[in-house]
Amino acid sequence: MSDARPPEGAHTAGAGTPVSVQGVAERVMAWQASHGRHHLPWQNSRDPYRVWLSEIMLQQTQVRTVLEYYACFLARFPDVGALAKAPRDEVMGLWSGLGYYSRARNLHRCAQQVMAEHGGAFPNTAEALATLPGIGRSTAGAIAAFCFSERVPILDANARRVLTRLSGFARDLASAGNERLLWELAQSLLPTRDLAQTMPRYTQGLMDLGASLCTAQAPRCSLCPLTGSCVAFRDGAPERYPVRTRKLSRRPESWQLLLVRDGQEQVWLQRRPPTGIWAGLHCVPVFADAASLTAFVAALGAGRDLVQERLPPFVHVLTHRDLHLHPVLVRGNFVTRPSDDGQWLGPDRWPALGLPAPIRKLLAATQTRR
Repeated sequence: MSDARPPEGAHTAGAGTPVSVQGVAERVMAWQASHGRHHLPWQNSRDPYRVWLSEIMLQQTQVRTVLEYYACFLARFPDVGALAKAPRDEVMGLWSGLGYYSRARNLHRCAQQVMAEHGGAFPNTAEALATLPGIGRSTAGAIAAFCFSERVPILDANARRVLTRLSGFARDLASAGNERLLWELAQSLLPTRDLAQTMPRYTQGLMDLGASLCTAQAPRCSLCPLTGSCVAFRDGAPERYPVRTRKLSRRPESWQLLLVRDGQEQVWLQRRPPTGIWAGLHCVPVFADAASLTAFVAALGAGRDLVQERLPPFVHVLTHRDLHLHPVLVRGNFVTRPSDDGQWLGPDRWPALGLPAPIRKLLAATQTRR
């Protein structure tokens, strides 16, 4: 049995393939300085509020989409105190369209906790940051590295892709133990000197590499500064990494949407339950099947003339669901409320509320229909 060991300065990442830690950080930083992104509004800032806001928005959302929302949020909430004091509906209204609405709820809760428990100043270590609502280990690492130059790794989707390909990390990341091994590799590759300058540069470099060159499909390996050390490139199989056998379980779901408008062009909106799809957002009434919606409309129209129109159905794609939405528009003059929960809201009020993106589009599209 061989007792051969990896050469000094190498890390096995638990995958059996030694990875030289010498020069990786330097190459990433040199590449970032010359070819990385430098134009984004949250870059070159050590303000934890701005960095935190960008990191939360960038989770599951592309940069080009975030740019507009980021500017609007800063204009309305220039600091953590302003965000903490804002009504939740206003926060959700500004977030509307970004999706993954639990991020907005946690954003608001986190701001309130920073004010209440930390005197309005974000904690300066990744460990403490990770105790705040909505901040996971990688997000905490990014904030700590960018703002406080702490020597801590990140492991977002971009960094995970770069590091698993670099090391040939073929273990299944569905396993928590294997995930821990990858965190160890990420830690071993961090810069060791001049952390005030190198940690922000290196962290940004990993993000930029994954976003621009080491992409999920058709990576541009010929331009990558790590090609000479990359196991995946050597083996000609970069798209094999990262390995994760547990896939998202997707399934279709059919919803009937009832858009009720009165004679003053007000629409009836209800708040969604606190958990589940579109949790806590304002929404038109939702029914599981057409029969339930028809029965509701029949009761609604007793003794009055209603104009009913079935609108074209469409599909709204979520992470775990394909929502097949079937909207029905009903117009009339209503003396009583359609239900015990909800309220009539006119076009001067509902646009500012937290609304699911497809509901907002429906309301806008039907606003002037006669």
